[in-house]
Amino acid sequence: MTTSAKKILVLGATSGIAEATCRIWAAEGASLFLVARNQTKLEAVAADLKTRGAAYIDIAVADLDDTEQHPALLAHAINSLTGMDIAYLAHGILGDQTEAEREFATAEQILHTNFIAPVSMLTWLANYCVQRKAGTLAVISSVAGDRGRKSNYVYGSSKAGLSAFLGGLRNRVDREGVTVLTIKPGPTKTAMTAAMPGQSKMADVNSVAKTIAKAITAGKDTLYVPFQWQPIMFIIRNIPESIFKKLNL
Repeated sequence: MTTSAKKILVLGATSGIAEATCRIWAAEGASLFLVARNQTKLEAVAADLKTRGAAYIDIAVADLDDTEQHPALLAHAINSLTGMDIAYLAHGILGDQTEAEREFATAEQILHTNFIAPVSMLTWLANYCVQRKAGTLAVISSVAGDRGRKSNYVYGSSKAGLSAFLGGLRNRVDREGVTVLTIKPGPTKTAMTAAMPGQSKMADVNSVAKTIAKAITAGKDTLYVPFQWQPIMFIIRNIPESIFKKLNL
C-alpha cells in the first residue's frame, strides 16, 4: 500500500513523531485530517504540511482524553476526508513517575491518556474499518510496555495494556481485511523526552518517522524502532525475576 493520495487521520498530530511522519506523507500528496488540543501549534503544523505538498488538510482542536467526544469527532474527520485509509494514533503522555508513586490521580491520568482514550478511539475506528473490509490502524505504543521497570512502571503499564489490546484487536480484525500496527519506539528526541537524560543516545525523530511510514506501507503487524530495541527487549523480558527485581532499570 502506498500512502500517495491516501486519506490519513492523525490523532495527536502535534507530537514529535506524528509531525515528522506527516511531513513524509505530505510530500507524497496525502490528504490529512489532524487532531490535537493546542490550536496554535496545530494550525502551524497544518500550514507547514500544506507547503510540503499535502493534497488536503483539515484540523480539529480537541482534548482526546474526553472519550465522550470521540464518536462525533471521528465521524466528522472521516466525513471531511471523504473516507479513511489510515488512522495514526500518536496520543500520549510520559507523565511524572515520582508524582504517580505518591498520588493516584497522577497515575490515573497517565493510564487514561495512554490506554483508556486510545481504546475508545480504536474501538470506533476498528468497527468503521471492519464494515468496509479495509483500513490500517497504526498506533504508537512503546518498548517501555514490554516489562515493568522501577523508573517508569506507570507509563510502561499503560503502554503494556495498549500493546495487549492492539494484539487482541489485530487477532479480531485481520481476517476482516484490517491491518493493526503496534509501533514500539525506543527513546526518541522529541519535546516529550527533552527533560530526560541521555539525549545523545536517543533516536533521531525523522529516522524513526521514516521507518514507521515504511512499516505502514508494508502492512506490518509490529515495529520496534530503531530495530535494535527488539533484541534488547527480548533480553530484558527474559531476565529472571529474582535478578530483575535487584536491577536499577
